[in-house]
Amino acid sequence: VRSRLARFVLVDKVDFLQWIGTAAAFFLVTILVYTFLPGSVVVENPTMRLPSRRASGGWGRGGTEAVLPRGLGGLENGEGLTFEPTRLRDKWARERSQDAQSVAELGRPVKRVGARKPRLALVFGDLSPDAMQLQMISVASVLEAMGYEMKVFSFEDGPCSSIWSTIGIPVEILPVDTKLLTSMDWLDYDGMLVNSIEARPVFSSLLQEPFKSVPVIWTVHETSLAHCIREYKSSGMTQILGGWQEVFSRANVIVFPNYILPVMYAAFDSGNYFVIPGSPAPAFQADRFIAKNYDKDVRISLSLGPRDFVIAMVGSQFSYDGLLMEEALVLQAVGPLLQQYPSENSTQTELKVRILTGNQTDKHRIALEAIALNVGFSRGAVEHVAVEDTDNLLAIANLVIYCSCLDEQSFPSVLVEAMILEKLVIAPDLGMITKYIDDGINGLLFPRKNIAMLSQVLLQVVSNGELSDLGKNIASVGKARAKDLMASEAIEGYAVLLENVIKFPSETLTPLTAGEIPLPLKQEWKWHLFEDVKHLYNVNESLADCKMLKKMDWHRNRKNDPHSITPKIDETFSAIAWKEERANRIMSAKMKLEEEYLKERSDQPRGTWEEVYRNVKRVDRMKNELHERDEKELERTGQPLCIYEPFYGEGTWPFLHQSSLYRGIGLSSKGRRFGADDIDASSRLPLLNSGYYRDILGEFGAFFALANRIDRIHKNSWIGFQSWRVTARKANLSKNAESAMLEAIQTQKHGDAFYFWVRMDQDPRNHANQDFWSLCDAINAGNCRSSI
Repeated sequence: VRSRLARFVLVDKVDFLQWIGTAAAFFLVTILVYTFLPGSVVVENPTMRLPSRRASGGWGRGGTEAVLPRGLGGLENGEGLTFEPTRLRDKWARERSQDAQSVAELGRPVKRVGARKPRLALVFGDLSPDAMQLQMISVASVLEAMGYEMKVFSFEDGPCSSIWSTIGIPVEILPVDTKLLTSMDWLDYDGMLVNSIEARPVFSSLLQEPFKSVPVIWTVHETSLAHCIREYKSSGMTQILGGWQEVFSRANVIVFPNYILPVMYAAFDSGNYFVIPGSPAPAFQADRFIAKNYDKDVRISLSLGPRDFVIAMVGSQFSYDGLLMEEALVLQAVGPLLQQYPSENSTQTELKVRILTGNQTDKHRIALEAIALNVGFSRGAVEHVAVEDTDNLLAIANLVIYCSCLDEQSFPSVLVEAMILEKLVIAPDLGMITKYIDDGINGLLFPRKNIAMLSQVLLQVVSNGELSDLGKNIASVGKARAKDLMASEAIEGYAVLLENVIKFPSETLTPLTAGEIPLPLKQEWKWHLFEDVKHLYNVNESLADCKMLKKMDWHRNRKNDPHSITPKIDETFSAIAWKEERANRIMSAKMKLEEEYLKERSDQPRGTWEEVYRNVKRVDRMKNELHERDEKELERTGQPLCIYEPFYGEGTWPFLHQSSLYRGIGLSSKGRRFGADDIDASSRLPLLNSGYYRDILGEFGAFFALANRIDRIHKNSWIGFQSWRVTARKANLSKNAESAMLEAIQTQKHGDAFYFWVRMDQDPRNHANQDFWSLCDAINAGNCRSSI
């Protein structure tokens, strides 16, 4: 009896010691959690409203400095994030109110002539097949059905050129001169859709008159420039930052495909940021891994065995203090699955967890390792994976758990990519997730207020250490739905944006509204058009982000890889060498100082006020005459004809001629060409100093300015006029026409006459390539010749 009692007491003592050790381990984990997690375990978080601000106000004020993606900062206490473009919406509401008031004051509805379709210009950096091309081709197909007429412009050709032609949209490759002014008349278009940072050179002309009034919607999907902002600031590259700030401010609306990019580009925000969620980019990423099939190499790089069952834990791209607590709760919910796997010394399947993280700290890693060991995982079974390996992790994972309970505004792109890779997705029942995931159909949900229920969900789809048939069926349905997920929202978002940004003139037909788009047109991306060229996307994927920055020499500290296939820097982009610009500014400052010095040494007029006034007017008259009589003026002396080209702003300079036969007349003194003998129309007709009258009169203002004391300007017997917009359309006088015109004038072939020049080969009515009189008789019932 005594021996039995002793054995009983001994067993009780051992159990008591085990209980003491377990309690001590529990309190140790609790102390670690509360040490590294300041804040309570509140899963349902408040929402913080974050309106789009002006850059002068800064995103760092009003408690928004911590609102940054992973690796750039963190939210305080896990608070939610809401982006609202309040400034844009207030502006659109105010414009609608003003339009309604104008119609009410008019007393009758405005009649639209409807002579043409509204025109849009789509500008790209290149035409290589990528997610942006697929998205814009899908959007353009719907816009064309709504009644828009479009044309594509690109700085580089590519395989997508044939796709645009297939859907009936012409393509033109933009030439760029040495001053980065594109030779295109953007006034022909009612609006512009500029896509990607690589299309930035087009703003060189859009920042100049007369193109400042053209509505521009710029879609930015790259992160490369955002990552370079801090480097530019630390390196003192203020000119580069100022140039980007000016470009971002010029666009009427900056469109981002997600809510992370507006925060990353907060330094350039001028109140014109807008988000249209939804992009086929995750599908392109998934197709890349499906084609490469690097499963074995990826598993080795992530320290995984070939038979390991891998659970990928992903979350919000924003970092916040409650993130570690959520990861700990999810790990605890995964713990019951360990019973389905043998010990760590076995050569069979093991359970491994890989957590995607963006800004892991040592404290975060130590705390998570302690939590994982306490749950029952072996050392090394739970590890973090960098954001750069997101594609690799999703490609080899057996199922994906979204562990973040941060309430955001759009469906996470990481889940879209996982679903396209046919991975089972398990996520909390957040509003932005339940909108696209039906529980038990294309994914699984667990209550965000009770994460412990995740264990029951996992036991339903993981059986005997493998994914069950139910889980495989759900993943298969998710793949079928995810390929075109959020396509309708993105396409309709662009249609709504055009309605708010573009004010169509009365001669255009009214396009369909976003609500009138047929549902079948906007439900899916145009994948079938990319079947033949989609494989070419992987060729330049490593150069896609920084190609433009390298071309323009803005990323100066990055050394070029000698083994890379980066193309040679184009000469047109070398024009923005800041050393040359600085030298030009120094030279201009020296010339200005010399002029002021000479002015101070000149004799000052003395006498009565009448004499001073007459002397000043005489000096001004002599100065104007000396300015206008330069080399071109001397060459023009003795010629029978001078053709004047009215223009307004530096944006028209590429379309003006340089020969002595032509002479520019600027409607404003600010946009005159340096070193040219252009006439300042505003000095001859002060009415043009008013922007209202300048816009009303247009090029007729130049005619009136010349007519005012014309003998002081025009010294030739014949006078001609040619608009710069004619040159932009390539319908200007050809060299042969100039020679024929001068010959007819010198020989007085027709006496005193009016000459008109038109391009017969460009008239769409002249299919038979007839001469002028034959075509004129054909379209006017034969009454042209008889009217002479």
